[in-house]
Amino acid sequence: MTEKNDLVLVEDLGAVVVLRLNRPEVLNALNMPLRRQLATIFEGLTDGGTLRAVVLTGDEKSFAAGADIADMAQIDSVDMYLRHTERLWEAVARCPVPVIAAVNGFALGGGMELAMHADIIIAGKSARFGQPEVKVGIMPGAGGTQRLTRAVGKFKAMRLCLTGEIIDADEASAMGLVSEVVEDDQVFDHAMGLARRIAGLPPIAVNQVKEVILHGQDASLSAALALERKALQILFSTQDKFEGMAAFTEKRRPSYTGR
Repeated sequence: MTEKNDLVLVEDLGAVVVLRLNRPEVLNALNMPLRRQLATIFEGLTDGGTLRAVVLTGDEKSFAAGADIADMAQIDSVDMYLRHTERLWEAVARCPVPVIAAVNGFALGGGMELAMHADIIIAGKSARFGQPEVKVGIMPGAGGTQRLTRAVGKFKAMRLCLTGEIIDADEASAMGLVSEVVEDDQVFDHAMGLARRIAGLPPIAVNQVKEVILHGQDASLSAALALERKALQILFSTQDKFEGMAAFTEKRRPSYTGR
């Protein structure tokens, strides 16, 4: 089933939901209405039913070309504060199931930050990434300094944020910013293939993997390893663990129930 909103197209395929940004006239620039609508959609996604993965994408020209400059040009710091955009971004970050960003064209500024809220980034060869905010007198404010540093390290992050330089998909891959680079016309299909593969795996195990990686990256190594051990131990009580191991030894296809 496909649901058409003004700014985001939602395709519910059961185990996979596709979210497509829909402002092609401005290369999917992220104005406030689009951000609010996207946050509302993400807040409505839960892992209690059939949902197993989300694919987030734009169009063939642009994933998202950044924040809408016209939307920000005349506001002051109090206006910016009162928008509380951090709450809108948090809705994406809190998605309980894996999110795959399928990136064609531009992923700049807020668009690159949105992609970095995903768990996997699939980029087309012609994709372009960057944090050019400094060129218009501001700086990244939705993870462009922090998520980027955690992904690629201090020195690469400093270079991108201080110069506003735009890099291609191969360089983004080499520095660890994207998961895979594929041909432009294969980006969405490849992302969907990954989403379906994940959807076929035991969902509690998938969710625990995501949770441990995200929470562990900001903890000490000893604390993160303890978190990992506890999550593993919990999985030994799931029905899917017994089913998966039985199917492996019996050389048959497993049937996972999410229990």
